[in-house]
Amino acid sequence: MKTLPDFPWDLLAPYKDQAQQHPDGIVDLSIGTPVDPTPQLVRRALAEAADAPGYPATYGTPALREAAAGWLARRLGVAADPAAILPVIGTKELVAWLPTLLGAGAGDTVAIPGLAYPTYDVGARLAGATSLAVDGLLGLGPQTPKILWINSPSNPTGQVLPAEHLRKVVGWARERGVILISDECYAELGWEAEPVSVLRSDICGDDHTGLLAVHSLSKRSNLAGYRAGFVAGDPTLVKELLEIRKHAGMIMPAPVQAAMTVALEDDEHVEEQRARYARRRESLRTAFEAHGFRVDHSEGGLYLWLTRDEPCWDTVKTLSELGILVAPGEFYGARGARHVRAAFTATDERVAAAVARLAG
Repeated sequence: MKTLPDFPWDLLAPYKDQAQQHPDGIVDLSIGTPVDPTPQLVRRALAEAADAPGYPATYGTPALREAAAGWLARRLGVAADPAAILPVIGTKELVAWLPTLLGAGAGDTVAIPGLAYPTYDVGARLAGATSLAVDGLLGLGPQTPKILWINSPSNPTGQVLPAEHLRKVVGWARERGVILISDECYAELGWEAEPVSVLRSDICGDDHTGLLAVHSLSKRSNLAGYRAGFVAGDPTLVKELLEIRKHAGMIMPAPVQAAMTVALEDDEHVEEQRARYARRRESLRTAFEAHGFRVDHSEGGLYLWLTRDEPCWDTVKTLSELGILVAPGEFYGARGARHVRAAFTATDERVAAAVARLAG
């Protein structure tokens, strides 16, 4: 535990207290937690599967793996073998433990984006490996990491990596025997650019060797409370993960497997949720820009990457005085020191409140 950093969100506490003093209450844009209802068809599937006295399968039901494969083909253009798909208990759990499960340890390097979801670094530390933040392959120099993480659309920046770049990264990793893990949790949330899966045939050929893609239903289906996600890709790696997770009892509950199956088979609720996010994104973007902010990247995902070219904590303080809480870019790496991240996952009413305050 001594190797882990302090939990960064605790540093926001005084600014949250300040924002809560606003007469109309806080508008919390600091964490991208879903606030809209879980789709009714998903809740119904969960309830119908509630009588589950036996142990569920770590591998997931065949129906669940078929549904995930169907979703990958239908939505992302990926031809995936259902046998190379493994459900997980929320993708944060998977991100944190993947380096350990894949055999990384002392003397190994796990390369992560220069601006990144903090759990990539935590996962390397839990494994006893060295975490190395780099802005691109050139930043690695002569080093050959055991694992390389990429994330598109990015958390926190919303940057979408183009297909040409992904092809280069896949080729680089394969030449060196590096395991490439692509965090694609926001894959259905492209706004100004279309996210591309690393498993698509025009990126990796018809071969998923050395590749893993991580997917979550938390954002697309408002299932953060269900802890529902999956990993897909290299059949050999997925089999290794399955065997370890069997021994460790890392099993998604049976009712959640049933609910996840239904969610993956339905596209209508995803389009409805996308429309909600699109409205909120446009409202907040317009308001922040009118207030003097510049929006960088933010082509996809659930966040606006904002700056006024000042230290991020100064921005956090100023916005907290308006009753608006955002995340300092410093949480995601040193390069974020002059940015803040604002989520557009708040309710329509809270988004309207933020817009009014920024205009005031």
